[in-house]
Amino acid sequence: MQLALAQAREAAAAGEVPVGAVLVRHGEVIATGRNAPIDRHDPTAHAEIVALRAAAQKLGNYRLDDCELYVTLEPCAMCAGAISHARIGRVVFGADDAKGGAVVHGPRFFEQPTCHWRPLVTGGVLADESADLLRGFFRARRTKGERA
Repeated sequence: MQLALAQAREAAAAGEVPVGAVLVRHGEVIATGRNAPIDRHDPTAHAEIVALRAAAQKLGNYRLDDCELYVTLEPCAMCAGAISHARIGRVVFGADDAKGGAVVHGPRFFEQPTCHWRPLVTGGVLADESADLLRGFFRARRTKGERA
């Protein structure tokens, strides 16, 4: 999760919402991702999606069922769908996202009867560090009068 936090800090430094992700397979980091929708002009460039795409390319397969995804913020509905389609075995996330999350908040994507793949989920890992990074980012944006 520390590597995911490092990715989140890189996102913040680039002016992106500070969310980072790391994909691990058999104890080895195979891909990382950070939020980059502004930089890439791509609304789907969430940290999870960036990491999933990189891992699929590296492994030559979109099925990543023997992988674990570490992400600093509870995944949204789009990311939860991608996680399910990739068959990720386990998701570990930091901060809850009561507004945009879709795993333990909102639609609880993996609990829906139409969800075809349900990873193991562990939330709250380094949650304070993850939440502090997000709060600091948005506080600075509000002070400058910017929108995220």
